[in-house]
Amino acid sequence: MRKDCDLTVSCYGEARKAACDIALLPWGATEPHNLHLPYLTDCILAHAVAVDAAVLARERFGIRAMVLPWVALGSQNPGQRELPFCIHARYETQKAILTDIVASLHCQGVRRLVIVNGHGGNCFKNMIRDLAVDRPDFLIASSEWFAVCPAADCFDAPGDHADELETSVMMHYRPELVELSEAGDGAWKPFAASSLRGKTAWIPRDWSRVSADTGIGDPRRATAAKGERFARAVAERYAVLLDELVRGPIYSE
Repeated sequence: MRKDCDLTVSCYGEARKAACDIALLPWGATEPHNLHLPYLTDCILAHAVAVDAAVLARERFGIRAMVLPWVALGSQNPGQRELPFCIHARYETQKAILTDIVASLHCQGVRRLVIVNGHGGNCFKNMIRDLAVDRPDFLIASSEWFAVCPAADCFDAPGDHADELETSVMMHYRPELVELSEAGDGAWKPFAASSLRGKTAWIPRDWSRVSADTGIGDPRRATAAKGERFARAVAERYAVLLDELVRGPIYSE
């Protein structure tokens, strides 16, 4: 069934037979993730969760979803961008990519897309608003997979970057890519200004002044069992979302 819903392993012989109700677009980043996770962590996890959701949507609701290859161009904070091989993509770059993907899907008859975002620095809302003006018959939903379910339900001390959550889910999906013995402790420094801590206003965090190992949150309590439990719960919610977006109605009468 995976070949029916995952374009990274599908071929044209399979894909041309699959009538697609909705597409999923994993979107991550290329950036360091503490000392123990790969640069493409955000991409790998968003893609894996999306595939699980697509399989569940087919099994439970008969929804045909296709997971597109991930986009590895994320928006980076100061202090991250300067690190070796961390890639910063501007808003304009990301919007151009999303616009071309939507245009391609639209001409193929697909009218629904879910962005499965794996990188907290990405924000698609204004892009989606613009595309809703350009293509009013095309529905785009955006979601951060790691925020779909409460992290506290599965993890002892979740943070927000290369932490117990991301490490556990990577241990579930791709354990060979995790070097937990090499992990830093993920210690981080909050803003000194109480107004910024209290979210009176927002500025991008300077990563070089926040974290020594690029992590925010201690990953060392991570386990594959925790990751599996959380990923399953997230995929189940996404499967319901896919069903509701395809079958509708979207709005109450």
